[in-house]
Amino acid sequence: QVQLGESGGGLVQAGGSLRLSCAASGRTFSGYAMGWFRQAPGKEREFVAGISIGGRSTVYADSVKGRFTISRDNAKSTLNLQMNSLKPEDTALYYCAARRGIYGSTYSDGNYDYWGQGTQVTVSS
Repeated sequence: QVQLGESGGGLVQAGGSLRLSCAASGRTFSGYAMGWFRQAPGKEREFVAGISIGGRSTVYADSVKGRFTISRDNAKSTLNLQMNSLKPEDTALYYCAARRGIYGSTYSDGNYDYWGQGTQVTVSS
């Protein structure tokens, strides 16, 4: 199995930036496609961004496109999410996730196998 742990969340003013990180351990990190999801209080979990096994393909939710950047460092077994121009509606608990997949493909359907515990992002206005 893959064990995931997020960090980097916090409180930031609207228009500011945060960088989230996800550290992975267990099975080979390079064998999994990765993604970021978020869940606001009282709402369902939603997809934020995904990245392929090799890191060359990415996909973003329309709501964050152009503002967020997902990346990975397979040598360090880490996943990152750079969040710029943050808005109050970005406030949520952010989760890192991993899944088996076809090399070169990204996944945005929420069908992931492993999940972290989440890190809170709060954007004030």
